[in-house]
Amino acid sequence: MDVVEFTMKHRGFTVGESVHELTDDNIAMFLARVSNTVLTKFPEYVGDVIDVKGLLTLIPQGNLDEKLKALKSPGTSRKIGNYVIEEDKKLKKLLIEVSKVILTREALKDELPLEFPGGRIEELKIEPRYKEEHVNFTAKYGKWIVVKRLIIDEKTPMLEIARLLASINETAVNKIREFAGVDISRIESHFSEFKKVKKAEDITRLIEKFKEFRGDELEARYAVNVMLSKLNLTIDPPAKNLEKYLEKAG
Repeated sequence: MDVVEFTMKHRGFTVGESVHELTDDNIAMFLARVSNTVLTKFPEYVGDVIDVKGLLTLIPQGNLDEKLKALKSPGTSRKIGNYVIEEDKKLKKLLIEVSKVILTREALKDELPLEFPGGRIEELKIEPRYKEEHVNFTAKYGKWIVVKRLIIDEKTPMLEIARLLASINETAVNKIREFAGVDISRIESHFSEFKKVKKAEDITRLIEKFKEFRGDELEARYAVNVMLSKLNLTIDPPAKNLEKYLEKAG
């Protein structure tokens, strides 16, 4: 039976939804809600290796130009390292990249459309498959089959939950554009005059270019991704970094 669902039960947070009428548009909007939800929860699960409260003291002040300039600066990356709880330099580098995503999202949340339209999953609307504490994302629709699941007990590393949430987000972000028919090449073409942006005047022009973009709310979220990529920034935490960290540190 085809199904697309997300449930999460942990630390008093119990939510769940599924797509009732399986159409491409409905799946895209559901995945948008999944992405918004898991990214909201993500920072709660990295506290063993990242001092998130301390990290957020680095949020730059000023307008969007000034915030982007600060976020991409090497000085900010060095300061981020002060809030990463890891001595091994290679492992620490993996976590600095994760930390930078958290800082970027928090710094830009009032400046740019960082969430997809549709809100978040905040209620339990379906019966979860598992009574235990867990995270479960299951999709079977045509040839698309994916299961991302973790049963949580007292031995489960919190960072493993963070890794799964990041992985679910990556799947959602990739599949939304497919189901919604987002023309990512058109968005990339809009920013094609930029390679790697470093100068202050180029950051200003990049922002102007973003404001000139014409598209719906879904496309705007992808336009943010493309714009930030020109600054070597992202708002989507890299699951691979956490996977590598867990493998090498464990």
